[in-house]
Amino acid sequence: MDRRTEDNRLGRDSRGGLAPNAAVMAWRGVKGGVKAAELDHEVVFATSEYTYFDHYQSEDAFNEPLAIGGFLPLEKVYAHEPIPAEIPEEKHYLVLGAQAQLWSEYIPTSKHMEYMAFPRLCALSEVVWTDADKKDYADFKKRLDAFLKTLDMLDVNYRK
Repeated sequence: MDRRTEDNRLGRDSRGGLAPNAAVMAWRGVKGGVKAAELDHEVVFATSEYTYFDHYQSEDAFNEPLAIGGFLPLEKVYAHEPIPAEIPEEKHYLVLGAQAQLWSEYIPTSKHMEYMAFPRLCALSEVVWTDADKKDYADFKKRLDAFLKTLDMLDVNYRK
């Protein structure tokens, strides 16, 4: 097997670009993901602006569990649109979805992790399964109240 064949099999491109079968995780903004879709690569959007759950959920960081920094409220997670407007409709099929990040260097316990994830994970879940024109934050909040009762019954620690 020559080097180019081996590189392609392993998802590498020996010329420094993307291998033909590579999927892209766009975490440094949307620009790289948009470029990848233009080149017919599949993309998962995981940008810090909307999906880094290791950021504070309140601007009052002194009354929140320790986080790496930043501020990502529930409303902003819900406002996320996983298919950027720069991607033409005929390329939407290349967007596999979005992904939440929860880096754990500041999260020493599972209860702390739960607090950082919920209820933002609920918002992101709805965002990736709902067409943009059908999203309704007020309706989401009503339905979220019922789900939070389930989290209470399961003893999940979440931001109230």
